Amino acid sequence: MNNMVRTPISGNAADFFLDRHCREGRGDKTAFIGPERHLTYAGLLAGTQAFAAGLKQAGIKRESRIALLMLDDVDFPIAFWGAIRAGVIPIPINTLLPPDLVTYILADCRAELLVVSPSLLPDLDAALASLPDLTRIITADAELAAFMQPDTAPPVATHPDEVAFWLYSSGSTNMPKGVRHVHSSLRATVTTYAETVLKLRSDDVVYSAAKMFFAYGLGNAMTFPMAVGATTILLPHRPTPAAVLALMEAHNPSVFCGVPTLYAALLQHPGLGSGAGSARLRRCISAGEALPEAIGTAWRRTVGVDILDGIGSTEMLHIFLSNSDHALRYGTSGVAVPGYELRLVDGQGADTPDGEPGELLVKGQSAAEGYWNLRDKTRSTFVGAWTHTGDKYIRDADGFYRYCGRTDDMFKVSGIWVSPFEVEGALASHDAVLEAAVVGREDQDGLTKPRAFLVLKQGIMPSAALTDELKAFVKQKIGPWKYPRWIDIVDDLPKTATGKIQRYKLRQWN
Repeated sequence: MNNMVRTPISGNAADFFLDRHCREGRGDKTAFIGPERHLTYAGLLAGTQAFAAGLKQAGIKRESRIALLMLDDVDFPIAFWGAIRAGVIPIPINTLLPPDLVTYILADCRAELLVVSPSLLPDLDAALASLPDLTRIITADAELAAFMQPDTAPPVATHPDEVAFWLYSSGSTNMPKGVRHVHSSLRATVTTYAETVLKLRSDDVVYSAAKMFFAYGLGNAMTFPMAVGATTILLPHRPTPAAVLALMEAHNPSVFCGVPTLYAALLQHPGLGSGAGSARLRRCISAGEALPEAIGTAWRRTVGVDILDGIGSTEMLHIFLSNSDHALRYGTSGVAVPGYELRLVDGQGADTPDGEPGELLVKGQSAAEGYWNLRDKTRSTFVGAWTHTGDKYIRDADGFYRYCGRTDDMFKVSGIWVSPFEVEGALASHDAVLEAAVVGREDQDGLTKPRAFLVLKQGIMPSAALTDELKAFVKQKIGPWKYPRWIDIVDDLPKTATGKIQRYKLRQWN
């Protein structure tokens, strides 16, 4: 019977992303630059070994779960990779979530240990006492240093298909879902998007405004630079336009990773210029929401570097559809990233022809194993080798994919499908508009028409004349049936903590 026991395959992701560099002589290379201290690859290796030893001493067993509620600083990769090398499952939590959602995630995943940045702990103190599975809380300061134990052990032998870490979905329309990823998923995103689109080099310095607690930032700021032995700059706090530009000028990153709302805000900052303050900037990317064409062209004109926009998901771990150096068309999400297959299907699951909207399905090796404790949702999202994204797209004759909106965001006007994103893009190209969101609303006859919510640029005052001008502008730009019948000027739009517009909330507004 002993011959029936399967021997573990050495597939621990920590070996490829970290230990390998030290074996091959790159230990002295700077891996992370934090606001107060730098961390070399050798220093990171020692830190992860010590954290793994601390977990063992604390009785945290392999495949147990720990939570990381941590700002982007050098302690984050120490805890994340330290857990993975020990075979313990780290679960990064969005630091911008309100306490009730943080508590929900901690209860849902049943984490035994929480590592938390000191500034985030006071708001949670009372709620944490109600979690029976959470037996230990460590602040990322002197407590973390005391928890760690010197050790030189290699990563535990894990199977490539063994669960390595969880991420929680952003919860744009419901409660966050625990998404379980295996060890091999991390490297799969490297051999696809990172190598074929991002094309990082070992001498690159990367700054990701998107934080490491969610999939886009985890790849940009950690796994992609670490795959090639590059360097990452970390900013623990909110990436305001002023803070981003100051960081760009101080550290001269060669690669900048942002989201559409940040690019739009930076374009309004008077300090934005060539290279966005960096003398070395060569690559900009965007994800999280589709990038309006007007933002992309304005950024290229002002900064001198194109933005490569793409789409990814927590379920697929990173970007699988993207623009690239050799295939760039603003207003689209680009083409399939090499290593991924895409389909557009109608409501019956049949492939849709070019020019017709359909739900985007993707197949690739970075797909998650499934959701935690949500079997029905897992079965409807992960169907065989294909993952349902819930995003509506149109593919043109050249193979470029144009975003239409989430499946439940689309609506028909006069029997014709209308893409909220297309109307939003038209509105955002007007000189007065900073941000736009569009939803369907029934008129007095029960017919659905577009309703727009706008954030105006600084110094622009709302008026009836401006409203009429915007309606005429959309009619002329994309078609008379697509113009918004109602326009609401608001101070800001409801968004998830990762910057996605929550259109379901706008549909509920009177």
